[in-house]
Amino acid sequence: MRYETHYQEGQKVWFKKFDLKIAGLIFFPNNFNKNKKYPAIVVTHPGGGVKEQCSSLYAWNLAQNGYIALAFDASHQGESEGYPRYLEDPTSRVEDIRSAVDYLVSLSYVDENKIGAMGICAGAGYTMNAIQTEIRIKAAAGISTWDVGDSAKNGFPGVNIENFMQKLLLEVADARTKEARGEAPLYWNYVPKSEADIDEHTSVIQKEAYEYYRTDRCSYPTSVNKYLVSSNDKLAAWDAFCHIDTVSPRPLLFIVGSEADTLYFTNDAYNRAKDPKEIYTIHGATHVDLYDKPEFVNQVVTKLVDFFNKGVKYD
Repeated sequence: MRYETHYQEGQKVWFKKFDLKIAGLIFFPNNFNKNKKYPAIVVTHPGGGVKEQCSSLYAWNLAQNGYIALAFDASHQGESEGYPRYLEDPTSRVEDIRSAVDYLVSLSYVDENKIGAMGICAGAGYTMNAIQTEIRIKAAAGISTWDVGDSAKNGFPGVNIENFMQKLLLEVADARTKEARGEAPLYWNYVPKSEADIDEHTSVIQKEAYEYYRTDRCSYPTSVNKYLVSSNDKLAAWDAFCHIDTVSPRPLLFIVGSEADTLYFTNDAYNRAKDPKEIYTIHGATHVDLYDKPEFVNQVVTKLVDFFNKGVKYD
């Protein structure tokens, strides 16, 4: 079943990240008045996602509750500029978030002292990293939080391969060598390409992600299901939560499904952070359920609004 993400209701904008143009969708509250000042939230999409999917859904919901909300395509992906295409570089992804904040503070109707950030899946991991050094972000929330660095070192949830990282880096070395010698870049898929690629060895998260990204449930033309193999050395060097203990006293919220096979990422981030922090569990939900299913999204939105009203809006 396809659920509405409301991306059509966002206003297309472009903002700068160094010399690159980043494509965004900005959502406005009802009865928006350009002469007023509004709190604002940056919304970051999952790995392999684009702004028209779950990040738009959450941005739209936040706008319905009085926020300016900005969803955007990561640089090198979607409609945003950047070569090589389909690079998944955590450091670059965090800089995307900082650049989104730069854009928001340039808008006359945004209160620069009331900016928050949230992300979904890998976007949540990047958001939790961004707030560690981007002090203009006053509060951050992660939905189905994922640390891509952990996955590059240890494998996806439910995947047990001995010496995973070393085997991965051998693949990276081979890909980089071939490209250096003039061969075409190598890409891997984020999720299975078709149902034929799913079997008893496919992890739960991969099955869920296939349904979300590759079927009518939420497929979108610019979400192309591939990333550069040479991204993986950058992913392997990454630790999303390395300095998360320094964020305090700014508040952190982690929202996770009780049935998510990625729950351990949320627990890791929470245990490494200092107060104020909270884990909010959506009972009966899996990792991807929180991307779009109304019975779960409605619960997430209620909690997000309460959190940001206290951590960002606070008046």
